[in-house]
Amino acid sequence: MTRTKNGLRLAAAVVGISALALTGCTSASEDSNSGGSGESSAPITLGTTDKVTSLDPAGSYDNGSFMVMNQIFPFLLNSEPGSPEPSMSLAESAEFTTPTEYTVKLKSGLKWANGHDLDSKDVKFTFDRQLKIADPNGPSSLLGNVESIEAPDATTVVFKLKVGNDQTFPQVLTSPVGPIVDDEVFPADKLLEDQKIVEGKAFGGQYVIDSYSKNNLISFSANDSYAGVLGKPANSKAAIKYYADANNLKLEVQEGKIDVAWRSLTPTDIEDLGKDENLAVHKGPGGELRYIVFNFDTMPYGAKTADADEAKSLAVRQAAAHLVDREAIAKNVYKDTYTPAYSYVPQGFTGAAEPLKDMYGTDGKPDAAKAKKVLEDAGVETPVKLALQYNPDHYGPNSGDEYALVEKQLEADGLFDVDLKSTEWVTYQKQRVTDYPAYQLGWFPDYSDADNYLSPFFAKDNFLSNNYDNPEVDKLIADQRGMTDAGERTAAIGKLQTMVAEDLSTLPLLQGSQVAVAGKDVKDVDKTLDASFKFRLGVLSK
Repeated sequence: MTRTKNGLRLAAAVVGISALALTGCTSASEDSNSGGSGESSAPITLGTTDKVTSLDPAGSYDNGSFMVMNQIFPFLLNSEPGSPEPSMSLAESAEFTTPTEYTVKLKSGLKWANGHDLDSKDVKFTFDRQLKIADPNGPSSLLGNVESIEAPDATTVVFKLKVGNDQTFPQVLTSPVGPIVDDEVFPADKLLEDQKIVEGKAFGGQYVIDSYSKNNLISFSANDSYAGVLGKPANSKAAIKYYADANNLKLEVQEGKIDVAWRSLTPTDIEDLGKDENLAVHKGPGGELRYIVFNFDTMPYGAKTADADEAKSLAVRQAAAHLVDREAIAKNVYKDTYTPAYSYVPQGFTGAAEPLKDMYGTDGKPDAAKAKKVLEDAGVETPVKLALQYNPDHYGPNSGDEYALVEKQLEADGLFDVDLKSTEWVTYQKQRVTDYPAYQLGWFPDYSDADNYLSPFFAKDNFLSNNYDNPEVDKLIADQRGMTDAGERTAAIGKLQTMVAEDLSTLPLLQGSQVAVAGKDVKDVDKTLDASFKFRLGVLSK
């Protein structure tokens, strides 16, 4: 998601995809009961420091809000626990019927928890509404390839796309823009208040909300009307409790006042809780990337600086890549809750490679001699003065330690003179585009496809707004989205990672893991820590 998800978001339309045929997603039975055995268990309480911005899918684009939406709203396609791949949920079938028409057939007899019919009118209304409202804090940009939506009958929806055979479109339908809303409750042209959603019982997911105190406590019970792929929840009741301070989150999971602590405990807290005999630390694949962004206009020797020089600017970026010690950051700052990232696509995603490991440093470890040589060969005077900005409140309490270590690594051999500064998030997200030559960002995916780590970052006019523009990269990004041959597309994704590693518009540092701490009596926590990055309360029981 941007998320900057915990961060910022994708806002570019899709361009230039070739027209080939795409087969539909594999259907999954609604009787799979992926959420559990269907037998009732004791209520489950999850604790988090995340926050809800809005329950209205058109009005938020963040982890905290989407986590709740995943419990209460239905999706045309969704992923079963343990898999990132889209499966049929409200949909009975979904496929490209022409290169630019993606046709979804709904199950018949679907109902909202309030008794309203759930049919193609709701689906068309949902996506038309996202595009019409286009809230700046919402995910409507993910529909950049949608030309229009038609509902020719009660169980048929046709998405007309601007560019054909978009391989990511099934994933888009599972993303933050995908929750379907009740057209008899939600207004067509404005956001709906959280309390109005609760009062309208406009729920079609595994759960309904019984009581709602925003960013304090949400109580849920199983939705008997749910007919999606996740099946009946393994517990009949659940709750989410919100914390302003991670210390209180840690204390309450220790004392057994909550069953699961998820997002976000500090690495030190996780290490400490792992020693408690009554608790278990669960880890799953993480899609989070932490990285440094270089502004091609304002960084040393950037295009709009007094001493602009493209070759010298590249040498500065390459020298930084030779000097960073990712393993030290992962171990010393994050207690190995993060792993070193040597690529632009996280490990675990189809097509992921590690070109940075081969191209910079020595087998991924820092190499000052190589950094010195690349600067000397380009005629760069040392130490290079580099202004580096980080954010102390949005990416967790360890960001200060992380960037203090980056500063130390860059300066260790006298090749850089780093001016390290921090800015609070509200100001940071506004100033990063124009004021920061190099700065910290983090990224969580909108959906589980490698393209979500490529198009938002490296296509022309990308969300980073860092003035990077490589026409060959831009073309291959567009082309791979329309490649229906899996092997061809995987090869293209690998090639793209090498191409952008040569340019170094961003410098990946770390890949995060999903971590949850739970009482040892809580079952199936690992089942929901998968590469879909959707936490599902419905799989948990005790």
